Amino acid sequence: MNPPQIVQEFTALAEPERIVITAADTFFIATTFHGDAANFVRGVDVSHRGGKPGFVRIDPDGTLTIPDFAGNLHFNTIGNLLLDPHTGLLFLDFNRGDLLYLTGTAEVIWDSEAIQAFAGAERLIRFQTIQGYRVERSLPLQWSAPDYSPFLDRTGAWTEAV
Repeated sequence: MNPPQIVQEFTALAEPERIVITAADTFFIATTFHGDAANFVRGVDVSHRGGKPGFVRIDPDGTLTIPDFAGNLHFNTIGNLLLDPHTGLLFLDFNRGDLLYLTGTAEVIWDSEAIQAFAGAERLIRFQTIQGYRVERSLPLQWSAPDYSPFLDRTGAWTEAV
């Protein structure tokens, strides 16, 4: 197997990145928290987000719109975003073994018609890419076809929300 290699560094999403994102049924979101500076309480939280393939929408301006579904009710990601919008996203292309790294800023949308239109969404997260990397052959594992959770039946898709 050839070693991983950065194929593309970018500040705007091109077609290869859009294909990975619109096909994704899962990704990871990294946020930061800044607590008590005197006691060096700060860190990073990484959380999984998932939905039906295509649950992440790419808007015409390149912004990603992501439904936020009911979770563990800890609101770590949402709380962190309210205090610091700097965010990292990681999308995995399980078929090709490629990884898509995005850094940017995110905001939480609490009230929007789109929330009501997307079944199961309680909020939306809007993410604007500042920089990204697409790395080929970076995931050295092979995957079988997924068995989707029966809970996905309770969630919508952007094609249904339009």
